[in-house]
Amino acid sequence: MTDALLTGANASTEVSLKRRLRRAERTRQVKALALVAPLLVFLLFTFAGPIIGMLWRAVDDREVRQVLPQTIAALANWDGKDLPDEKTYVALASDILVARASGTIAIAAKRLNYALNGFRTILTSTARNLKAMPEPGTSKEALGKINPAWRERSTWTTIKDASGPVTGFYLLAALDLTRNADGAIVAAPPDQAIYRDIFARTFLISLGVTALCLLLGFPVAYLLATLPPGRSNLLMIFVLLPFWTSLLVRTCAWIVLLQSKGVVNDSLHWLGIIDEPLRLIYNRFGVCVAMTHVLLPFMILPLYSSMKAISPAYMRAAASLGAAPLTAFLRIYLPQTLPGIGAGSLLVFILALGYYITPALVGGAADQMISYFIALYTTETANWGLASALGAVLLLATLLLALAYGKLVQGQQVTGGMKN
Repeated sequence: MTDALLTGANASTEVSLKRRLRRAERTRQVKALALVAPLLVFLLFTFAGPIIGMLWRAVDDREVRQVLPQTIAALANWDGKDLPDEKTYVALASDILVARASGTIAIAAKRLNYALNGFRTILTSTARNLKAMPEPGTSKEALGKINPAWRERSTWTTIKDASGPVTGFYLLAALDLTRNADGAIVAAPPDQAIYRDIFARTFLISLGVTALCLLLGFPVAYLLATLPPGRSNLLMIFVLLPFWTSLLVRTCAWIVLLQSKGVVNDSLHWLGIIDEPLRLIYNRFGVCVAMTHVLLPFMILPLYSSMKAISPAYMRAAASLGAAPLTAFLRIYLPQTLPGIGAGSLLVFILALGYYITPALVGGAADQMISYFIALYTTETANWGLASALGAVLLLATLLLALAYGKLVQGQQVTGGMKN
């Protein structure tokens, strides 16, 4: 009897202890969540929110629907093979008169002009010359007299394609694609197909800058990792020094150094190496040099972190077994730095993809990267849809690179584990 009571008491105590532990764990989790909640809210409104807004603007297409609602409704069942019927022309005339009175005609004209050059003139001239509703049964003829473009099928397919509320127009334009009068996706005209070349240029410049940063940063990181702590710390200060200087100041400094009467050209001329100044700025060379200088610390730091974790005993063991210094470096030391090389290269490459100020200041017209055009469409032409679409494509490319790097690192870890 006593043993049974003791067993029951112990079981009750154990259950009570487990409940207290679970309660304490929940309390700890709630406190931890409360501590990070402000950061999560901050990231939501300053990081996730703008990205979601950008992605939405890339497919949002409500301007024409808001200005020409009756026309959009009349075109809903139009097959696009012939010109619309008389009712559609009546709806268009009514919408134009209402939009002119409310002052919103320019909103639809701007959006439609993105898809068909000259549509702004078509719509505004019609609004200016259409004084009142045409007589019943004459709307098609009246609008055709005001502007012959209303007798063309492409004019109406443009309105129908912009009927919204969502569209693939901007994303297609960002990839140099468009829709023809039959609705099929085709390549954009040669005079409008520029974005693939710009993306290729952006990736090429970023890849070149990444290679230069790796070539220059690897020896510096190796020196940092092998020097005594006192000298290493002093050298690290010089590596981190650019972070304390404005990006604009550093870029302008390269303008001073590389211009035709700058320090570099004057020094080369004084040494007798050149007779005429070299063109070192406002071209691809100046862009790569300035971007490499700015992004070099982002390559050095991951490399240094990876090299610092490598024990010197590995190289000494290889040397004691008869391996030449170069062989020991290539087969023992270099493979252990691959995580740092991958992390630094990915970081520099992704940062270089979005650079704007440096190429804009030290590059020429043929050296501008995709960020320049995103800024142009955002601030100058106010074409937010195309700017968002270009940003979305760039974001997708960046995410794919990050995923590829993650798969590569995971594969290396699995391979390394199997070898061990």
